[in-house]
Amino acid sequence: PMGRLAYRFSRKAMICLGLFIWSLMTFLSGFAASFAFLVSARLMVGLSQAMLSPAVHSYLADSFTPENRATIFSVYASGIFIGVGFSFLGGGSISLYYDWRVALLAAGVPGMILAPIAWWYIREPSRRESGTKYKPGLLDDVSEMLRKPVIRWHLIGFSCLACTGYTLLAFVGNVFNDLYGTPALISLFGWFMIGVAGTVVLSGRIADLLARRHPKYRFWMGIVAALGGFPLYLFGLLQSDPMTAFICIGFGVLISSSYNGVAAALLQYFVRGDQRALAGGLYLFVISIAGFGLGPPVTGWMIDNLFEGPYAVSYAILSVMTVCGLAATFSFYRAMKTYDSGLLS
Repeated sequence: PMGRLAYRFSRKAMICLGLFIWSLMTFLSGFAASFAFLVSARLMVGLSQAMLSPAVHSYLADSFTPENRATIFSVYASGIFIGVGFSFLGGGSISLYYDWRVALLAAGVPGMILAPIAWWYIREPSRRESGTKYKPGLLDDVSEMLRKPVIRWHLIGFSCLACTGYTLLAFVGNVFNDLYGTPALISLFGWFMIGVAGTVVLSGRIADLLARRHPKYRFWMGIVAALGGFPLYLFGLLQSDPMTAFICIGFGVLISSSYNGVAAALLQYFVRGDQRALAGGLYLFVISIAGFGLGPPVTGWMIDNLFEGPYAVSYAILSVMTVCGLAATFSFYRAMKTYDSGLLS
């Protein structure tokens, strides 16, 4: 629904309002006196954060040329990983030395300060309309997009990569704390997440360079993310030395998380101008359901019921990575095969 709203209303307003609300709700979460209050505040964080990316995807697609779209979307996506990195380094350290309430207070303040500054500097771009002026309903628009094989393969492939990424983020703490007994490495892992910001931008730039040969070759960066980090994960997750594991897993993340900007940009080539924000919302919905809803629960079930011993967490993570990596690679291959049939001029 936020994708639909971003077409009907100001994208600038949605970006700035969402930023302020989720920052305020994060700040107020630090004062939670009951579980119900905490859940309600976190629910508002999620709802307001959902305003951001659909509006930004539409904003960027209308502000920059299609030839550089993967690069631009990757620059935007890099900010996500800078934030995740600081959540490990800053939030993790604050929680360790103080408590989680102080960490939430510290995380909420910057956004409340930044929101009015963003409102001052952001300018609403003109909308690049394409195709029919008929405006179907939300479900009709979604159905139209999903009828294109390239979009279906795109969503399946990147959902598999999200499944891998969310699974690792969910259980990397267990690896360093339970397996190696080195909880201090958990907060230091934030440096690798900040490093992902660089590989995301690099992946987007390479994707746009590959597109000079054929636009469908942008999907190759998804295949690199699906398979490139697996040898490092395999070696690192089965290591007995914690520092070696830390380095291998960290460099694996640099590769496997590099797809984020390219994934969002690719979808924009197959939808009309009035569907840009909705396409971004659909993409985020699907990868969130697959990433959060399948990856961590399935991994947790395997840890509890399928694997035993000190490396149970590692075996479960590697099992998810193997299945998802192969499924993603096949999906991107099929997406390249059906690319031209779904392309809009």
